[in-house]
Amino acid sequence: MTTLSRIVAPLVLFVALLHAGTVEAHRFAPSLFKLVETSDHTFNIVWKTPTEATSNIPLRPVWPVSCLVKSENPILREGTGTVSSWTLDCGPLGKDGLVGQKLGVTGLTENQASAMVMLSLRDGRSYQSVVNAEAPDFLVPAQPSQSKVKTEYSVLGAEHIWEGIDHLMFVFGLLLLVGGGARLLWTITAFTVGHSITLALVTLGFLTYPVSLIEFVIALSIFVLALELTRKEQDHPHQRLSLFKRHPWWLAGGFGLLHGMGFASALAEIGLPQSNVPLALLFFNIGIEVGQIAFVLLAIGAWWLLKTLLGSAVFADRIVIRQERLLPLPVYVLGGTSAMWCIERGLEVLG
Repeated sequence: MTTLSRIVAPLVLFVALLHAGTVEAHRFAPSLFKLVETSDHTFNIVWKTPTEATSNIPLRPVWPVSCLVKSENPILREGTGTVSSWTLDCGPLGKDGLVGQKLGVTGLTENQASAMVMLSLRDGRSYQSVVNAEAPDFLVPAQPSQSKVKTEYSVLGAEHIWEGIDHLMFVFGLLLLVGGGARLLWTITAFTVGHSITLALVTLGFLTYPVSLIEFVIALSIFVLALELTRKEQDHPHQRLSLFKRHPWWLAGGFGLLHGMGFASALAEIGLPQSNVPLALLFFNIGIEVGQIAFVLLAIGAWWLLKTLLGSAVFADRIVIRQERLLPLPVYVLGGTSAMWCIERGLEVLG
């Protein structure tokens, strides 16, 4: 290892470990504002929101002022969030009930957050809408729109993969393992097939699992991949490539099954529209795939730009930064961060 690498690599590793405990990997959990009509103009309301916030201004659900609160239940802790529930009488709104009324959430701008509004009426109509800082409320139309399901669940899927740092780190590790070309295409496809299978099975109720254990194994998958990246085949020229490097799609597909369970736990947090479950599931998965492809293209573009800029860059001490000196750095980050996650999540499993 060169002098520069000896200095920079531990520094990068230290920074990764320093932030590993504070970065909430795979904690995607948009707030959920769910209203279910149980009798004429009477609604059961569930408000689920993450316990941790980025602002002192709390997120709060908003319904028409004419609706009267008949009862309120104690706040409960559920996973990484809190759950509040009420019974609401919206009889004063008249025969149309909530149709034509606004439902929303306050505090979205201050918390840089989004929330899912889900409304189920007794006549079978179901609505869902994502509210955010730009559009903090949802005007209930006379009829639900399937195109809204496609758009909003695609956005939720893309948001999840981009906010799920552990998933992105695994995809980045696959990119480092196989490089570009057809092997990368097959490997990423295998990962997609793997997480699509378990995402569907869990979401449709065919498979259950302990969430904390899966979160630990997801972190372990990144650590295993980092270890594989440290192997130097050139040190043993007569030794065959490892199984993972000869057939990386098996590694990607197998661990993809585990990551799909992680995706499913996020989707369970926000729920699915009962009238459009297959459609919402499909487009949530499409959103994940689009976000994943965008990340891979961005990583490839960034690496190409870095090679172009540093290929002949000479710094003050006339140290030429060569491409091979940069290659170990992301592996240190992958290994160090995933090791910290393994410890943290392992303690959660034991606890």
